[in-house]
Amino acid sequence: MSDYLFDPPAIQSLAVRGEAKRFPIHRLFFVGRNYLAHAEEMGNPIDKATMRPFYFTKTPQALTPSGATVPYPPGTKNFHYEMELVVAIGKPGFRIPAANAHEHIYGYAAGLDMTRRDLQLVAREQGRPWDLGKDVEHSAVCTDIMPMPGQVLSDADISLAVNGVTKQHSNVSKLIWDIREIIEDLSEFYHLQAGDLIYTGTPEGVGPVVAGDQITGQVQGVGEIALTLGPAE
Repeated sequence: MSDYLFDPPAIQSLAVRGEAKRFPIHRLFFVGRNYLAHAEEMGNPIDKATMRPFYFTKTPQALTPSGATVPYPPGTKNFHYEMELVVAIGKPGFRIPAANAHEHIYGYAAGLDMTRRDLQLVAREQGRPWDLGKDVEHSAVCTDIMPMPGQVLSDADISLAVNGVTKQHSNVSKLIWDIREIIEDLSEFYHLQAGDLIYTGTPEGVGPVVAGDQITGQVQGVGEIALTLGPAE
């Protein structure tokens, strides 16, 4: 007999390339505006000398495996794709020095941060939280995990296409705050745990998709991602 009034949510997890066991998900962190050209296209240029990274989160239940078909979400008329490199944390840590950040990396994945852009921008203009724009059901899309323990990825092509037409193309070397810096900074605020995923930011070229669109993307040496937008419910 269960101790709960109803069944608790299932543990979210991702497949691990070459492994039978899966990677259980703890939390989903997202770095905002971490490519200069994207920050500029969003109307919020970044000055690394005077600013530090900022973050938002999504519930683990938003995690969606690559290859899925998801409904066009309610409440928006401007649903955007954002292609990202994802860092998978494999070792707990708090106040991690950048020089030791590699010790906490289990591997990497390719991800999509799908966004209700119209709702995000309204919230931003009104000084409100971004939750309705960002923490969207099915909006944290991710490939399986490529194990790369202790490796800091600093040079990899990243791109995205909609219906076969390239929309985003950059390199993770253009991250404003690199992976070591992100882990160091984020761990000042959180005790990072094995199973945390960090979406590191998206390059320029974000834009809307509609029902029926097919999104494909890749991070060189990490993985290829796919998502199909179904009709609204």
